[in-house]
Amino acid sequence: MSSPRMNVETLSAIDVHTHVHSSIHDAPGEHPMDAMFDYFGSDVVHPTVVDLATYYRERNMACVAFMIDATAATGSPPRVSNEEIAELAADHADVVIPFGSIDPHSGAAGVARVRPLVEHHGIRGFKFHPNQQAFYPNDPDYYPLYRAISEMGVPVVFHTGHTGVGAGLPGGGGIRLKYSNPMLIDDIATDFPELQIILAHPSFPWQDEAISVALHKPTVYIDLSGWSPKYFPANLVQYANTLLKDRVLFGSDYPVITPDRWLADFERLEIKPEVRPLILKENAIKLLRLDR
Repeated sequence: MSSPRMNVETLSAIDVHTHVHSSIHDAPGEHPMDAMFDYFGSDVVHPTVVDLATYYRERNMACVAFMIDATAATGSPPRVSNEEIAELAADHADVVIPFGSIDPHSGAAGVARVRPLVEHHGIRGFKFHPNQQAFYPNDPDYYPLYRAISEMGVPVVFHTGHTGVGAGLPGGGGIRLKYSNPMLIDDIATDFPELQIILAHPSFPWQDEAISVALHKPTVYIDLSGWSPKYFPANLVQYANTLLKDRVLFGSDYPVITPDRWLADFERLEIKPEVRPLILKENAIKLLRLDR
């Protein structure tokens, strides 16, 4: 059976930031992300790729789906593999765009995984979470990994700013916020000028830094996930409407925030009519090369 094809013309939106929390082989039970749902006051949902496909197909949207491999920092491997995400995304290619995650502490072994994941499994980009993975993203030790990704011509997503992971737990659950200053990504954008980079989330408390990096480096994008649009800082809205209108992307951070809630609040945001379709879909089509 051939894989379904994505029709970007008929999609209402492309959500560039969604999480796969579970494998289709998982048994029911407690999940390590439950504490974050408590922090955000969200309904507890731990989707598989199949769950995401069903959810987004019902909404006539596509989504970028990934997990986070923080094996070295947490001592536990991810609950779902890159290969499972890619395989199931291929079965639901009309709505799911698979991204991978490689633990930056995995060294040469991690670098060696990049090409097979892209060429043989269809991974379309990579996600890093400096807080969870406990690393300074601009440390040259990780440059071989970025070089391998850049050579494959696929984008990277870096979590930036505050995180709900560990929030409210004693000692923040061991999570350190210092790793997620978006100014650290400026070094990567400078040293890998061909690498397409997405700064994930409004970057509280470093929103000015994120905007500055994106204004200065033409390969840097900002996704708007993880916050309801009604809480967006004024400077982010200003630049999304003007100088960065071609490099701002819709993302929800589902399942922590639903696209339904995000889009309802976005409707009330003062975004120019001609900019809305760029943010909701057109910029993602161009960045992810979905029209090819």
